[in-house]
Amino acid sequence: MESILYLIGGLVLLVLGGDYLVKASVGLSFKLNISKMVIGMTVVSFATSAPELLVSLQAALEGSPAIAINNVVGSNIANIALVLGVTALIGPIAIDKSFYKLNWPVMVGFSLLLYYFLWNDNMLDTVEGGILFVALLVFLVVLIKTSKGDEASDEVDDKLAIVGYGKIFLWLAIVRVTLYFGSVCLVDGAIDLATKIGVSEAVISVTVIAIGTSVPELSASVIAALKGEKAISIGNLIGSNIFNIASVLGLTSMIKNIPVTDPQILSNDIFWMLAITIGLLPLVLLPKKFVVTRFKGVLLLAVYAVFIYLAFN
Repeated sequence: MESILYLIGGLVLLVLGGDYLVKASVGLSFKLNISKMVIGMTVVSFATSAPELLVSLQAALEGSPAIAINNVVGSNIANIALVLGVTALIGPIAIDKSFYKLNWPVMVGFSLLLYYFLWNDNMLDTVEGGILFVALLVFLVVLIKTSKGDEASDEVDDKLAIVGYGKIFLWLAIVRVTLYFGSVCLVDGAIDLATKIGVSEAVISVTVIAIGTSVPELSASVIAALKGEKAISIGNLIGSNIFNIASVLGLTSMIKNIPVTDPQILSNDIFWMLAITIGLLPLVLLPKKFVVTRFKGVLLLAVYAVFIYLAFN
């Protein structure tokens, strides 16, 4: 029971901290006269990856590398199969052409690169982490240069432009406390739960922790869809997956090498991530091009249900 309370408490703190970090980051970016497009593509994306980053770093430092890796692998699976699936049930999602021209190929590239780095020597080391992070910076430069207009404006709250420095620094103080204690509680609770119910840390991290760290994306998508506003686009979910691999695992491995300690990561879990990542293209193109319909949403959720079932069996 104690481990469950730690997990729930950790998830609540991470969601709270992630929300305040986005607000503080956007507010500060406005103060520095950074355009909304750049804020949406960089600041917000990085801020929403903070829970995954803190959890992975905490897990790596505590000697639980399986949690660090599978947190990202599981979150990437959840972002597409769970978040996109649920959002599509509320209303069809239109896909723009940047999906297959840039976003999807880059996501597939990062996913394959991660697989190669882990398969090559059963470890993600400092050099490989640096390669991932530098590649992310190159992608962001290309993304900003090729974007037309202020396409990210829908995701940025204009009200944050008038927030004072005092409130911003108060939010950052809250973020520091909530993200730190949230990551500690979540990792400790996950390790304890895995021990008590007799499953591996990799299983807990690819399911429970992954869903928890994907809650911000899920709640934002559902709220936007219910309000009849433009729901979080597939491009943004792809961006989140790229950030998870390149910034979360990239930065974590630059601080501490991440070895593969659970064979299931390379024999099963990462293949689920690759299959769902690559399979997203035919899903978007067939049968109705560039629209994620409700039927496709049901299909994605069914795939995710099978993944969760098999993870515990």
